[in-house]
Amino acid sequence: MRQATAFALLPSRAGAAVLGAVGVLALALASVGLYGVMAYSLSRRTREIGLRRALGAGRGDVLRLVLREGGLILAIGLVSGMALALLATQPLVRFLVPGLRPTDPIAYVSVAVALILVGCAASLTPALRALRIDPMSALRYE
Repeated sequence: MRQATAFALLPSRAGAAVLGAVGVLALALASVGLYGVMAYSLSRRTREIGLRRALGAGRGDVLRLVLREGGLILAIGLVSGMALALLATQPLVRFLVPGLRPTDPIAYVSVAVALILVGCAASLTPALRALRIDPMSALRYE
């Protein structure tokens, strides 16, 4: 009996595993993309950050500036991604994972929390690099 049940659930489990792997890959790509955007943005704004530091902006001010930009990018991506997920997962989840509702709040909240944590980590590295910018060398930059 157990073997028959396990065999019957095999397609659903395989589908869930494939969806999980695609989700992990998407999370990794989103993290690398956010890091790349933040690093590029900061490389273009080195002079501005140096000027802010030279005019008296503290390390906390620069950190807030950079993290706010990363948070805005993250929020836009999270809201648009959740909206698209609500539309796209309706037929897919019903077919591949019969026990899971496409609008399961636990799934959406856990994904949002994971994305926020990964996004903060991806934004923090360029933000810490921005804190190490020497104001005088940044003003001579370019």
